[in-house]
Amino acid sequence: MSTAPEPPRVVVLTAEGTPPPANEAALRRLADVTVVTRAGLAAALAGSGGRRPAEVLLLWDFFSDALAGAWDAATGLRWVHVAAAGVDAVLFPALRSSDVRLTNAHGVFDRPVAEFVLAAVLAQDKQLHRSKALQRERRWVHRELRRTRGSTALVVGTGGIGRETARLLRAAGLDVRGAGRTPRAEDPDFGTVVPAAELAEHAGWADHLVLAAPLTEQTRGLADARVLAAMSPHAHLVNVGRGQLVDEDALREALVAGRPAAATLDVFDTEPLPSTHPFWAMDNVHVSAHMCGDVEGWRDELAAQFEDNLRRWTAGEPLHHEVDKEAGYIRSC
Repeated sequence: MSTAPEPPRVVVLTAEGTPPPANEAALRRLADVTVVTRAGLAAALAGSGGRRPAEVLLLWDFFSDALAGAWDAATGLRWVHVAAAGVDAVLFPALRSSDVRLTNAHGVFDRPVAEFVLAAVLAQDKQLHRSKALQRERRWVHRELRRTRGSTALVVGTGGIGRETARLLRAAGLDVRGAGRTPRAEDPDFGTVVPAAELAEHAGWADHLVLAAPLTEQTRGLADARVLAAMSPHAHLVNVGRGQLVDEDALREALVAGRPAAATLDVFDTEPLPSTHPFWAMDNVHVSAHMCGDVEGWRDELAAQFEDNLRRWTAGEPLHHEVDKEAGYIRSC
């Protein structure tokens, strides 16, 4: 008489004080689930109390780098899911060279991030930040605003977030181009895609330079002093990718010098942004707390996405949103 296969062992890594996924009960019906924080990760991956080593790891604490330190205990690990678009925190050499599969939260953040970028563009063109500052001072100062329709935007990163951003900016009347690994013409969303490696040669075209690329060795420090110097004096930099895409010291110096005119930054090299950082006090820098994609209900969407993939895993079906570990992103994007 045959016996049913044992359910997979799944470890869910959460941050201290952060609740597990709201669909935890549904996950437990599919798998043997252990919820841990960083301190318990190695033991949970190795198996204890008669449990087998874990096959699946859900990084609910999606910025955690804890897996690298617990890697020697992950003897049974076969699949890691990161509940975020970016996977740079887990792309250490041992994982890259292993047979462990890697998936991410592709698609969940595309529209929210694109909406944030559009809001940043409109706020800059319509001087909404300046209006609020004048309101606090009870000052009536008439100004002329920039027309958004017909302005230009260069979106760096041609994955899901970049494409949704391009579509939304085009709908608002902007002339949009993309910058990516492979240059091409007649792209359905960007029209023209220029080489990201030659960004300094194209940055001067853009009224709004939007960084929405994954963090890889090729994109780290991409917006450097040379790129910033090439931007127009009235241009606006928006970073919704990773803080390390930008040379922050060079950006601070460039903003003080007035080229570009302003920056909207949702991500930073160090997070939370230290209270002593000069960006806080700069009138032409607009800071948000790495939240551009975190709309109401986002955690429930992330949980449902993982549950769907876990059902596929237990049924032996192909996983959705598998990341190319060498590239650092989903190649089909």
